[in-house]
Amino acid sequence: MAEIFEHFRPGASGWVFMWALLFTAAFMVAIAVERGYYIWVKSNINSNKFMAEIRKLVKAGKYNQALELCEAAKDKALPRVVSAGLRKVAESETIDFRAIQNSVDEGTLEVIPKLQERTGFLAMIGNVSTLIGLMGTIYGLILAFNAVSEAGYDAAQKSAFLAAGISTAMNTTLTGLAIAVPSILIYTFLHNKTVQIIDEIDEHTVKLINLITGDR
Repeated sequence: MAEIFEHFRPGASGWVFMWALLFTAAFMVAIAVERGYYIWVKSNINSNKFMAEIRKLVKAGKYNQALELCEAAKDKALPRVVSAGLRKVAESETIDFRAIQNSVDEGTLEVIPKLQERTGFLAMIGNVSTLIGLMGTIYGLILAFNAVSEAGYDAAQKSAFLAAGISTAMNTTLTGLAIAVPSILIYTFLHNKTVQIIDEIDEHTVKLINLITGDR
């Protein structure tokens, strides 16, 4: 680890690539924390338990109470979409299937982009950090080959320059991969969770609309 940190020192071979990777890592951590909080904490809800309460109120004709339950969890993704449909029902006694569906679709179109926002940057960072590491690798190999082919150096000097070039190549590669692997893993977890939330929205809103239109 000490050798890796040494390559961050300005003037060390390949330090530009190491600092570029450091900024990339900071960007990755910032996005991962923000997206993780928004998706896993702010938007996520126990959908089965929540919708069981909503369906119970809808069956009893207590649409305003169901809407209040949604408003109590309005920061969550599913309640925001459900409230859009229930609000239409609470406002009129002659709401048809198409009107409710349009309201739910509008709520869904507001929620989904916010769930997916910036998550794709994590996949991009995984690729970019690997490529920056590869650039550092090529730079280190160039230094190593130049040292071997350079005239005027004795064997000890060539060996030292060769080792320095290979060290630069390996350290930038390792640092790039150390950023890329967690970035791709975090992207996969967040993407799968986002898809799960969207699927829950689709499933429960269809069931709710069928329940409402069947009772009215």
